[in-house]
Amino acid sequence: MILVKPSFKIMEIMGQTVEGESLRLIELAGRTCYKSENKITEDSYKSFTEMVLKRGHESVIEHSAMTVKFICDRGVTHELVRHRLCAFSQESTRYCNYKGGITFVIPPWVDLEEGDYSYYVIEGIYFFDGDILNTWADSMAKSEEDYISLIEDGWTPQQARSVLPNSTKTEIVVTANFREWRHIFRLRCSKAAHPQMREIMLPLHKRCKELVPIIFDDIEV
Repeated sequence: MILVKPSFKIMEIMGQTVEGESLRLIELAGRTCYKSENKITEDSYKSFTEMVLKRGHESVIEHSAMTVKFICDRGVTHELVRHRLCAFSQESTRYCNYKGGITFVIPPWVDLEEGDYSYYVIEGIYFFDGDILNTWADSMAKSEEDYISLIEDGWTPQQARSVLPNSTKTEIVVTANFREWRHIFRLRCSKAAHPQMREIMLPLHKRCKELVPIIFDDIEV
């Protein structure tokens, strides 16, 4: 049984071959509205993008997008896929066979380190490496045992997945335009968001502020 923490990887920011390239695309598209292409300079994309955001003209920033790969638990993705203006490609428990062992994502309130845990059972009690006793880990180990047993009994992965918990690790690739990412950050970084969602969205938002500061600077978390 492998236990991991959630993580993300920014796979691509549209047009970001050099710093600011994605914002230059936004300026080029946006100036079509005003027919002011003649005002484009080497760094005018900065003030132009700031201007459209201050005016609430956010449709212009839909011309650029970002793709992120998340490693998280399935409970988080159940919430993430509710965002409509995104493209999603997710690891499928219908087709992926985990008979070799299952990976689970450690919730932030569970005090366990990442690692490959072996365990043994005595009178229904699960003991892990270093004689760790943990109710959440017990449940994960039982799910893994049941899943593998069902696969060995001839169940298909899409049948055996019925015993897998929300904590099962999944990978999902998300592509959305900048306007939608701003919406996602406002919702998923707030104090009202689920702790596991905030655990992954807060560092992603911080990284996005570093990569595309004008687009994401004004979002308070």
